[in-house]
Amino acid sequence: MQIHLVIPGLIWPGASLVAPAAGIELPALARLLGLGRREHRDFEPLDLQLARLFGLGTGSSDGPLPLAALRRLGESVPVAPDPDGDWLCADPVNLSFAREHLLLNDFPADELGDDDVSTLIAALNDNFGDLGRFEACAPTRWYLRLAAPTRARLFPLHDVIGRPIRQFLPEGEDARLWQRTMNEVQVLLHNHPLNQAREAAGRRPANSLWFWGAGALETGAVATLPVVQTAEPLARGMARAAGAEAAAPDLAAALREDTIIVLDALLHPARQLDLDAWRNNLAALERDWIAPLAGALGDGRLQKLTLTAPGDRGTFELVVRSGERWKFWRKPLAFDTLLKSLTPAAPSLPAEPVADPDRPDR
Repeated sequence: MQIHLVIPGLIWPGASLVAPAAGIELPALARLLGLGRREHRDFEPLDLQLARLFGLGTGSSDGPLPLAALRRLGESVPVAPDPDGDWLCADPVNLSFAREHLLLNDFPADELGDDDVSTLIAALNDNFGDLGRFEACAPTRWYLRLAAPTRARLFPLHDVIGRPIRQFLPEGEDARLWQRTMNEVQVLLHNHPLNQAREAAGRRPANSLWFWGAGALETGAVATLPVVQTAEPLARGMARAAGAEAAAPDLAAALREDTIIVLDALLHPARQLDLDAWRNNLAALERDWIAPLAGALGDGRLQKLTLTAPGDRGTFELVVRSGERWKFWRKPLAFDTLLKSLTPAAPSLPAEPVADPDRPDR
């Protein structure tokens, strides 16, 4: 019996901290890191890795993956794949000026209330009905079912968070349409009484949308996957598109049959550089998942554990087999030590030139 555990956000992004996991007790993870085969591969976007894992195309030949349609399919009330249905993610964001740059930031799940969301969605549908139909499946996950397909190149929201948006404006065919639409949406949302009230109360307004993930789903997939467990909508939608159903993560059920598990508790804190939340969630993952799975390897209930951790600099993968539990000479590897080994070395400064005693000073 095998389990493939996918934990995006496990590898802390960038080189901003020397020891993000220092002081956290992670003995089970350290033991697995010492026992198993470790590999660090080149960077590849998380969505492409999930698509490959679930047996979907990666979008290289037929255009990008229809991420909006896939995520929409993974919502709690899914929409059946429709060859004539094109979707966009239209997620609410906050734009703010930092010097001469207009920076984009997203919202945590609890910052926008249901009434706020309903009010803004209604205003968007009243003013932009020619584009299609807006809807919200969660406070931070909004969609636009397009009246007509678009061929613009649109950048995923997670690539833009915390960065100047001028580097990520729509490109290619229909680019001008979507740049103009973004400007008009910003004007509408900035002037909306709800956002004016939020600003007056010292709260961030949802003063723009970020459009991304264009495309339509293909139909006719036949499931060849083992059981999939995930609460993350994009991963759940990919599983459904592959012809499988995705259950909520459940350790006891996972230990009964081959299972792919996608755990996203670290993803948002890592992207937001929220170290406290990341450390708390990492400790919970050790307690609730890593330690029990290490125990299952130890007593033979689990024959193979694969842990894949997509990050912003590459993908770390660990494979541990139950037979390796007897290799007592393999010492545990502290997770913080692993993170340090994956951090790029700081560039060295050029050496100062050695003075030439025979050369006069200038």
